[in-house]
Amino acid sequence: MTLIIASLLLGLGIVQLAFQLGNTAYRSVTWTRETRETRVRVAALERDVAVLQDAERSASDPAYLQELARCQGFVGKNETVLIAPDAARTPGETENCELVRLP
Repeated sequence: MTLIIASLLLGLGIVQLAFQLGNTAYRSVTWTRETRETRVRVAALERDVAVLQDAERSASDPAYLQELARCQGFVGKNETVLIAPDAARTPGETENCELVRLP
Protein backbone atom coordinates (compact mmCIF):
# COMPACT_ATOMS: atom_id res chain seq x y z
CA MET A 1 0.00 0.00 0.00
CA THR A 2 2.84 2.41 0.79
CA LEU A 3 4.42 1.67 -2.58
CA ILE A 4 1.18 2.58 -4.38
CA ILE A 5 0.86 5.90 -2.49
CA ALA A 6 4.53 6.69 -3.20
CA SER A 7 4.00 5.93 -6.90
CA LEU A 8 0.93 8.19 -7.03
CA LEU A 9 2.77 11.02 -5.31
CA LEU A 10 5.72 10.57 -7.69
CA GLY A 11 3.34 10.70 -10.69
CA LEU A 12 1.64 13.81 -9.30
CA GLY A 13 5.05 15.43 -8.78
CA ILE A 14 6.03 14.64 -12.36
CA VAL A 15 2.78 16.17 -13.67
CA GLN A 16 3.28 19.26 -11.53
CA LEU A 17 6.90 19.62 -12.67
CA ALA A 18 5.87 19.30 -16.33
CA PHE A 19 3.18 21.96 -15.84
CA GLN A 20 5.62 24.32 -14.10
CA LEU A 21 8.22 23.89 -16.86
CA GLY A 22 5.61 24.52 -19.56
CA ASN A 23 4.29 27.56 -17.72
CA THR A 24 7.81 28.93 -17.28
CA ALA A 25 8.57 28.48 -20.99
CA TYR A 26 5.28 30.18 -21.95
CA ARG A 27 5.94 33.13 -19.62
CA SER A 28 9.48 33.47 -20.94
CA VAL A 29 8.31 33.62 -24.56
CA THR A 30 5.52 36.04 -23.69
CA TRP A 31 7.85 38.29 -21.69
CA THR A 32 10.39 38.36 -24.54
CA ARG A 33 7.71 39.30 -27.09
CA GLU A 34 6.22 42.00 -24.88
CA THR A 35 9.67 43.41 -24.13
CA ARG A 36 10.44 43.62 -27.85
CA GLU A 37 7.09 45.33 -28.56
CA THR A 38 7.69 47.79 -25.73
CA ARG A 39 11.17 48.65 -27.03
CA VAL A 40 9.73 49.31 -30.50
CA ARG A 41 7.03 51.53 -28.99
CA VAL A 42 9.59 53.44 -26.90
CA ALA A 43 11.76 54.01 -30.00
CA ALA A 44 8.73 55.36 -31.89
CA LEU A 45 7.87 57.68 -29.00
CA GLU A 46 11.48 58.91 -28.83
CA ARG A 47 11.31 59.71 -32.56
CA ASP A 48 8.04 61.57 -31.99
CA VAL A 49 9.61 63.58 -29.16
CA ALA A 50 12.57 64.49 -31.41
CA VAL A 51 10.19 65.64 -34.18
CA LEU A 52 8.18 67.74 -31.73
CA GLN A 53 11.32 69.28 -30.22
CA ASP A 54 12.56 70.14 -33.71
CA ALA A 55 9.18 71.68 -34.58
CA GLU A 56 9.24 73.67 -31.33
CA ARG A 57 12.72 75.01 -32.10
CA SER A 58 11.69 75.89 -35.65
CA ALA A 59 8.45 77.60 -34.59
CA SER A 60 10.29 80.81 -33.68
CA ASP A 61 12.57 80.85 -36.75
CA PRO A 62 11.27 83.40 -39.30
CA ALA A 63 12.94 81.65 -42.24
CA TYR A 64 11.28 78.35 -41.33
CA LEU A 65 7.89 80.03 -40.90
CA GLN A 66 8.24 81.73 -44.30
CA GLU A 67 9.15 78.40 -45.92
CA LEU A 68 6.19 76.74 -44.22
CA ALA A 69 3.85 79.50 -45.45
CA ARG A 70 5.17 79.08 -49.00
CA CYS A 71 4.54 75.34 -48.83
CA GLN A 72 0.94 76.09 -47.88
CA GLY A 73 0.53 78.37 -50.90
CA PHE A 74 0.98 81.83 -49.35
CA VAL A 75 2.96 84.54 -51.16
CA GLY A 76 4.51 87.83 -50.04
CA LYS A 77 2.84 91.24 -50.42
CA ASN A 78 5.06 92.43 -53.24
CA GLU A 79 5.27 89.14 -55.13
CA THR A 80 3.54 88.21 -58.37
CA VAL A 81 1.93 84.80 -58.60
CA LEU A 82 2.75 82.85 -61.76
CA ILE A 83 1.11 79.49 -62.32
CA ALA A 84 2.73 76.96 -64.63
CA PRO A 85 0.45 74.77 -66.78
CA ASP A 86 1.84 71.62 -65.15
CA ALA A 87 1.77 72.97 -61.59
CA ALA A 88 0.65 70.84 -58.64
CA ARG A 89 -3.08 70.99 -57.97
CA THR A 90 -2.78 71.79 -54.27
CA PRO A 91 -0.05 73.53 -52.26
CA GLY A 92 2.38 71.18 -50.61
CA GLU A 93 2.57 68.76 -53.53
CA THR A 94 5.66 70.43 -54.93
CA GLU A 95 9.09 68.92 -54.64
CA ASN A 96 10.31 71.97 -52.70
CA CYS A 97 8.22 71.20 -49.63
CA GLU A 98 9.11 68.43 -47.21
CA LEU A 99 6.06 67.13 -45.38
CA VAL A 100 6.76 66.23 -41.76
CA ARG A 101 4.23 64.22 -39.79
CA LEU A 102 3.69 65.63 -36.34
CA PRO A 103 2.59 63.06 -33.78
